[in-house]
Amino acid sequence: MLRALYDYAKRMDLVLPAGYAEKTIKAFLCLTGDGRFVGVRIDGVNPFRCPDIGSLANGTDKSNLLVEKVSVVFPAEPSPKSRFFREGLKDLGTQEPLAEICCKALDDPQCCADMAAALEQHKIKSSDRISFMVDNIYLVECPAVEAWWETYRHQFQKPGQAKDASLCLITGQTTIPMATVPPNAGLAVVGGHPRGDALICFDKPAFCSYGLKKSANAPVSEEAFAQVKVALDTLLKDAPPLAGMKFVHWYDKPLPKQLPDPLPPIFGSLLSDEEDEEESGPEEEYGRAVMVQARRDADSLVRSVESGQAVADLPNRYYILLLSGANGRVLVRQFTQGSYEELKANLDRWYADLRLVNASGTGDLKPVKLAARLIRLLKRQNSDKKVFDRLQKELPGLTTPVFYAIIHGTGLPDSVAVRALQRIRSQMRTEDPDRNGQLVPDPISCQWLKVWLIRTHKEANLMSEYNPNHPNPVYHIGAMVAVYAELQRRAYPNVNVTVVQRFFASAQQTPALVLGRLAKMSTHHLAKLENKAAADAYASRLADISACIGDQIPTVLALPEQSLFALGYYQMSAALNSERRARLTKKATNEKDHEEE
Repeated sequence: MLRALYDYAKRMDLVLPAGYAEKTIKAFLCLTGDGRFVGVRIDGVNPFRCPDIGSLANGTDKSNLLVEKVSVVFPAEPSPKSRFFREGLKDLGTQEPLAEICCKALDDPQCCADMAAALEQHKIKSSDRISFMVDNIYLVECPAVEAWWETYRHQFQKPGQAKDASLCLITGQTTIPMATVPPNAGLAVVGGHPRGDALICFDKPAFCSYGLKKSANAPVSEEAFAQVKVALDTLLKDAPPLAGMKFVHWYDKPLPKQLPDPLPPIFGSLLSDEEDEEESGPEEEYGRAVMVQARRDADSLVRSVESGQAVADLPNRYYILLLSGANGRVLVRQFTQGSYEELKANLDRWYADLRLVNASGTGDLKPVKLAARLIRLLKRQNSDKKVFDRLQKELPGLTTPVFYAIIHGTGLPDSVAVRALQRIRSQMRTEDPDRNGQLVPDPISCQWLKVWLIRTHKEANLMSEYNPNHPNPVYHIGAMVAVYAELQRRAYPNVNVTVVQRFFASAQQTPALVLGRLAKMSTHHLAKLENKAAADAYASRLADISACIGDQIPTVLALPEQSLFALGYYQMSAALNSERRARLTKKATNEKDHEEE
């Protein structure tokens, strides 16, 4: 992982010298050549290469130099951090005249008060970074700064390090390992510290081995880790969040300029912590169009390799990191890499396994974001305004294997099916029927069950729609319960409690104890129907399903059978809805033709 980030930094020319970090500066205090304060220049957007002492700035006696927070440069009371900042600036002033001008401005009480008042007038907060400009020249960009800092920063190296020389884990060259590494920024939204988090940290004895102390367990050179840090900081800037983690990815070579990166359109539409709405607007439709085009472009890249036609240069490998913050440390949830062709094939397989008819029976379900899918694995609550907070707290241990299954084409954990079934049972027991008097299991939860059965239990007979030839009788038992529910709806449209609300959970777990009672109730429902043709159609369908079930009705269902039951119920409900819509359409057409005659 470290080497891959190191190579990425060199390939993308992101290399920063050791002891530097890219930072944005909220405001610059502008001085003239004779030391007069003339105003404040607001920035906060452009990155600057700044001297950085890493985690040492987190203490009480040291700060970063040339660029620091307002509270350090203009403290309410004198502090060690403020003295450290001014001493460093004074030392630079021996080599750079512009720094000497800044020192004199800070030593002048009136000028110092004017600068502090101007910052307050521009609403610059005490936690914002500031620096200096002299005659329109940024202090951090003065030519003398680099040579001065290269010498000045060595005073922070702890004595005795030279004797501990070892091989760098990143480059393999002999080096004096860093005692502590500078923190990486960008994980604050996923549990990280606002000041940054350390990628390599040995703050507990359990992290040490073979009698080695702290950094000797993972020796890295300052120069090599500077490249790793800038690569990770750059990638984290645009990395989307995923259930309390950040999704970071890159390739071993850049994609051709004329082609989009296939991962952001595919995964980017899945990772956002915002659930899709039922109706998609123009922006969503455009997003789907971009995703489809990116998949086509990725297809052309892969086909060019298979056919031998040099369409474009194809990256050999991809790299994916799932990261979160934990007590000031970077927590690597998952690091995976593989070939581009395998990734493309596994993504296509994921979409194929997810295919499922919508509840209306009019077509396949629309794609939704991965966050929306993961929400279906949480315990169902009628009112949950902090659902994404729950997602981060309850599912971090499950999100990682789910993500691994998507990109590697492997099976899902059993807990996925357990959670999806719990949500379905809760919904069918407590939710009110829709405007058509129906209760249909949550489609996305059913998609989880379908993928779990296909991958973990090798169910080869599951299709996107109801399969009347499925060999497992439990699948057809679920379909039969769906017919019983539809039959009751036709016979008693205004019933207070439906058979689904009363018997779905028990029929899903112990069908032999419930199915006979439902069959007895269905005879009364058939007799209640005034439409003889409809009654005959229901009776015929129930007879066909009974033939698929056979003579033996299972007493107790295990987890795979419960999942098949739910899918059979859902897909039969979709088929019945499709037939109902077809009948209504035919009736409306006949009435229109009759009026025209």
